[in-house]
Amino acid sequence: MTWLDAVVDAWHSTVFSTATWIDAIDVLLLAAVVYRVLVTLKGTRAMQSMFGLFLLGILYQVSELLGLATVHWVLDNLVVYAVLALIILFQDDIRRVLARAGDGLALGPQGSGDVAWIEPVVQASFALAGRRLGALVVVEREGSLAGYLEGAPVLDATPSADLLQAIFHPTSPLHDGAVVVRQRRLAHAAVFFPISLSRDVGRALGTRHRAAIGLTEDSDAVAVVVSEERGTVSLAMKGDIRPMADVAELRTALVELFSQRGPEPTEAT
Repeated sequence: MTWLDAVVDAWHSTVFSTATWIDAIDVLLLAAVVYRVLVTLKGTRAMQSMFGLFLLGILYQVSELLGLATVHWVLDNLVVYAVLALIILFQDDIRRVLARAGDGLALGPQGSGDVAWIEPVVQASFALAGRRLGALVVVEREGSLAGYLEGAPVLDATPSADLLQAIFHPTSPLHDGAVVVRQRRLAHAAVFFPISLSRDVGRALGTRHRAAIGLTEDSDAVAVVVSEERGTVSLAMKGDIRPMADVAELRTALVELFSQRGPEPTEAT
């Protein structure tokens, strides 16, 4: 028997030898669904929990192969309760995933290419801080914020420092809540996000700061917060918030986050 005959025999002994085009479509559809779920959950705490559940699944298989009877019994009885716990803890994330199942199919990451939207956000933030007017600008990244945008007023406008200042002026009907930057445009205004309930958040921080921290704890979004009490500008991401000293610092931080080319030289105005 030649090596070619051996390869043919090995092929016929696998499940692939009897697979049909229906089986291929079946696998592709399942892969597409799994991929879509993972993309939607990317950047959220639910994704971290799914990774932990995946590790438990690997440990379950290893315990079965190695004959670890006690570990296998514990995991076998734990898995059902673990799934139920995840459903209860992340019911809001699951609802948002189902609500936006078809959202953003043609949308790419926010942080590639054009970063022209950054300058209006930077200039407006410090202009508002100088006038002691509060503001919250949230920038969507790879994790979709569609679940938070339901019912919020639609802007779909080109970013402009004047427009942002007008929105957050106390006389504007849209000044409460946040403006969301999506795909390099001002997509929605008066968007409300759940505030952080973490005890690590300082009591001196107001509702806008707590909303920025709460959102960035649960997603990979970035938030620029203007304090009307202190006249300061802060940048929030990954549940952490830090003050920005000046226009140049905020500009540099945003360009580094959203540009693949690195910081672009721009003169402060």
